[in-house]
Amino acid sequence: MSDVFTTRVLNVATGATEKVVDITGDCESFLREAAAGRDGLLNVFVPHATAGIAVLETGAGSDDDLLAALHTLLPADDRWQHRHGSPGHGRDHVLPALVPPHATLPVLGGRLELGTWQSVCLVDTNKDNPQRKVRLSFLG
Repeated sequence: MSDVFTTRVLNVATGATEKVVDITGDCESFLREAAAGRDGLLNVFVPHATAGIAVLETGAGSDDDLLAALHTLLPADDRWQHRHGSPGHGRDHVLPALVPPHATLPVLGGRLELGTWQSVCLVDTNKDNPQRKVRLSFLG
């Protein structure tokens, strides 16, 4: 089954600030090896309760706009019942309901089939967890 299903775990340093981290290059690098020119699906999964995976444009302000929208929808204040960690940390545990912890993307000819301006991104609003793992799985 190893030629049909391959997986790898990325370690991503997000630091102590809210971030949108573009991992498209890591996905493409993984697929060059794992897909070897084949068609299939790439599943991207972050096994954390306070982070998500988004497909969006980066570099033109959309990543900052996403963080601003999340601040509006999920303010970092004391309204949250989940109260350990930094002030407002409870909102980080609601994030995956809006930015899911996974994405499944088509792979054609061994290449990620994204739109012109689309990137695969890790979205992390949790300042208390500066290291993240992202599991990439290719199913051919």
